[in-house]
Amino acid sequence: MIRFYGGKVLTMDGGCELRDVEVWTDADKIAFVGKPDAQALEKTVFEREIDLRGDVLMPGLKNAHTHSPMTFLRSFADDMPLQDWLTKQVFPMEAKLNPERIYHLTKLAVLEYLTSGCTAAFDMYFMRDGFVQACEEMGFRSVMCGSVTGGEERLCELEEEFEKYNGKSPLISYMLGFHAEYTCSKELLSGIGALAKKYRAPVAMHSSETRREVDECIERHGMTPTQLFDSLGIYDYGGAAFHCVHMTNEDMQILGRRGVSAVHCPASNLKLASGIAPIVQMQGAGINIALGTDGPASNNALDMFREMYLMTVLQKVSNADAAACSPRSVLMAATVGGARAMGLADCDVIAAGKLADLVVLDMDKPNMQPVNNIVSNIVYSADKTNVRLTMCAGKVLYERGEFAFAGIEDIYQNANRIINEMKRE
Repeated sequence: MIRFYGGKVLTMDGGCELRDVEVWTDADKIAFVGKPDAQALEKTVFEREIDLRGDVLMPGLKNAHTHSPMTFLRSFADDMPLQDWLTKQVFPMEAKLNPERIYHLTKLAVLEYLTSGCTAAFDMYFMRDGFVQACEEMGFRSVMCGSVTGGEERLCELEEEFEKYNGKSPLISYMLGFHAEYTCSKELLSGIGALAKKYRAPVAMHSSETRREVDECIERHGMTPTQLFDSLGIYDYGGAAFHCVHMTNEDMQILGRRGVSAVHCPASNLKLASGIAPIVQMQGAGINIALGTDGPASNNALDMFREMYLMTVLQKVSNADAAACSPRSVLMAATVGGARAMGLADCDVIAAGKLADLVVLDMDKPNMQPVNNIVSNIVYSADKTNVRLTMCAGKVLYERGEFAFAGIEDIYQNANRIINEMKRE
């Protein structure tokens, strides 16, 4: 049992109100949220008692779209439009990956997630055994989604992965998914719709990231990507659409009606000049909004604080409204919205019985003072330096600049070794 006391708790349970309560965790779950009486304190044996000293305890941030092993391409292929970036730089380098390399590269990403208060990532990649091994060894939670491309022969692979990885570990789950419309045949997409129906399962994919993607989909199919996916039954059981930059009113109505989350990746969309997603309009359509970094090749950081800031200020500019996209809605997207998009119903808020995926933010920093509005401070002012502690599944994995595992320098050295080898190959 671990006791957190003496601070402010942002439970996110029903809103963004701060509470003067204690939080106790037992194994991987939250055991108690409230004000204990003297008798309860006297009879409870704590493994550790953490005095927050006025700091904020809140649910861990959820990175709802990323490609973790792409750490090897950080700052490798910058300043290029999406299609050239993918076909001329990313795809050729990815062809040189193997499970051992993915294992080491994933470890580097997990370190960065933990330093930015992120306790779960929604990851789209391939050669998954190395990825799973790294996450399990480091105690990090991840939801994987399918990334298939090509023709309908890939359906067997997608179904095998769905059955293989779900239930494998308390930290690992898997959602049906594919890369994007422009990398998949219509036969493959139709088959994915059939798999969604067979398993009554949600599906995740890149969607409407660029104007070119949408225009070419309309040329091929007479529909936008969103409309095409809906027509094929892909959205029948919900899911998650990554980016959603170029959306029609009909597209937004489909996502709202089908319960499909829109995962916003503002930094990546800006860096690749893809555009600014219509978040305010999607919120108005009743769509669950989540927040992600995208991969370290297109961002280039895995920093959810930067994404939160960009999410709100970009909406203010694009809507010519300084009141658009409030800090509360942004914080909801980065926590509860992400959990919903990822199917992590037990990781969304701080409440008894929920999983103990928590972060402590240090208020004793110049950027968090004075304390006029803590939620605004978190979204507008905070950054990774404010992350005092990150807990995943009840284990403290990062605290005051230190990780709970050894071999950090080896992780850095392996990442540099791998990219240097690949450049020579």
